[in-house]
Amino acid sequence: MMPYEKHYAALIQSAGIARLDDRIVVRVIGDDRVTFMHGMCSQDIQNLQPGMTAPALLLTEHAHVVADFFIYATDDAALLIEIERSLWPCARAHLEKFLVADDVEFEELEGLTVVDIEGPAAAETIAAIGTEGIKVAKEWRHFIAGPARIASIPRFGGPAFTLLADTSAVPDLIATMLQSPSHSELVEPSALELLRIENRIALVGVDTTDKTLALEARLERAISFNKGCYIGQETVERATARGGVKKRLCSLKIEGNEVPLANSAVFLDGKEIGCLTSVLQSPRLGVIGLGILHHSAWRPGTPVLIGAAEYAFRAVVQS
Repeated sequence: MMPYEKHYAALIQSAGIARLDDRIVVRVIGDDRVTFMHGMCSQDIQNLQPGMTAPALLLTEHAHVVADFFIYATDDAALLIEIERSLWPCARAHLEKFLVADDVEFEELEGLTVVDIEGPAAAETIAAIGTEGIKVAKEWRHFIAGPARIASIPRFGGPAFTLLADTSAVPDLIATMLQSPSHSELVEPSALELLRIENRIALVGVDTTDKTLALEARLERAISFNKGCYIGQETVERATARGGVKKRLCSLKIEGNEVPLANSAVFLDGKEIGCLTSVLQSPRLGVIGLGILHHSAWRPGTPVLIGAAEYAFRAVVQS
């Protein structure tokens, strides 16, 4: 059996429950929290009402990606940032570099654990903890239900819910959800990579470097193109208006059953046009990957080679 095949089946047929211990929740407080974060990130924070959540980016002045995260507006004079634990130190340093006289503080909520429920039966699964209303919950909304904050966050584009709860309560909550009629499974977080790569979603720090532009990584869902000034906006606006992006994240279907090494070079007509950044074998689609490629390879169906000439893997650009 292919690694994670059972987990994958749950994720696409019913629901998979994954503890995301590699993510941290940070509480942002202070009278200037909204105006400060609005000016720092790509999302429209000023129009984010309590009970709403959204994807967002921190960018450099040249729109290079520093970090991505989900931000929650709460009704207790705070914002919550849910972010990859490995990205938070750099993100915090970036934020604090611009703090001058702003009344803003960051509190790391180490007592909270993030749980992701993914799949077509995600709503039915999470309803087992006594939240029937979740079945009609709108995307990008969150609310308190018993011992947890529940958010409808389509991390990978499909039906999904996020649960933020005290770490001590998480085992019982998961056990209750596993008893629901949805036939959900507890899955390894690494199994979620299948969904991420299949849905062409960049993982910051893996599919990006400190020189990757937000638009190159196709992170548009985390960008408000109607908000006012923020760090990196000028570059984003210029690239959007002029079509100035010359490379971008692409999906690749790789021939055969062998999996090439991540970070292998990608070639078109003998010229290196990018790099394979993420790769794995999908039980449904075979060997697939992501890579940021030159615009000469963007047309779906374009044949490319991956790796050194004598060990090259044949692949086709999907999208």
